[in-house]
Amino acid sequence: MTKTDDLFSTALRYLGVYRLYTRVLESEIKGGPMPKHIGVILDGNRRWAQERDYPEWMGHVFGADKVESLLEWCLEYKIHSLTLFALSTENLSRDPEELKSIFQIIENKLQKLIDGHYVHKHRVHVKGLGNPDILTPGVRSRLEILEKESENYSDLYLNFAIAYGGRMEIVQAVRKIASEVSKGTLDPLSIDEKKFSEYLFTSFLPEPDPDLIIRTSGEVRLSGFLLWQSAYSELVFMDVYWPGFRKLDFLRAIRTYQSRQRRFGR
Repeated sequence: MTKTDDLFSTALRYLGVYRLYTRVLESEIKGGPMPKHIGVILDGNRRWAQERDYPEWMGHVFGADKVESLLEWCLEYKIHSLTLFALSTENLSRDPEELKSIFQIIENKLQKLIDGHYVHKHRVHVKGLGNPDILTPGVRSRLEILEKESENYSDLYLNFAIAYGGRMEIVQAVRKIASEVSKGTLDPLSIDEKKFSEYLFTSFLPEPDPDLIIRTSGEVRLSGFLLWQSAYSELVFMDVYWPGFRKLDFLRAIRTYQSRQRRFGR
């Protein structure tokens, strides 16, 4: 057997095990409670590329491609809302050339959604969460097009948290509330948790609070992602870089979610 034959045989064995384990996971989660809203912190693009001696920007390209697979899995398992943490306000302090590449990749993916039939075929409601004023004109304009074209869809809510920070979101909500109170259009005594949530970026969602938050790359923190909304979210931290995230990992996260008892403080 040649070296090529040996590698091919190993690949076939791996695919067989992978498919078998995937089927096992599918059977295990079948009939269990499914999360309605999943948030994903897309982490590890650069480290994935570095370990393969690729330029760092290639990690972002492969990471962006992986989002397409995630969307298919969410549709397959009838997840109603998906919020992706793609770029934080803190990330904007990175090297300008890297940021230029990231924004161009995001712009290209958004344009692909505009040009294709995916959004309309699956009735996907697209929304950007964050500060649009600090996005590049190309990203901002494409998000606006997608938001307008999909505003009446509700089969899947796809939210891109770009130039987003949880603290920033809360501060902006407080400012809006303070402005309405000062104008006399809002009674301070009417402000409770439900009322406050109406001023957050996720207020339009049927399920504004994610049931499950997944973070890839092995890091164990939220990094400001949906700070208010995640108070009772189930958190799953996975030791796999985002470009290497597989359907198998997605199913494992859901199985973990199903294994937990959600008491909501009760």
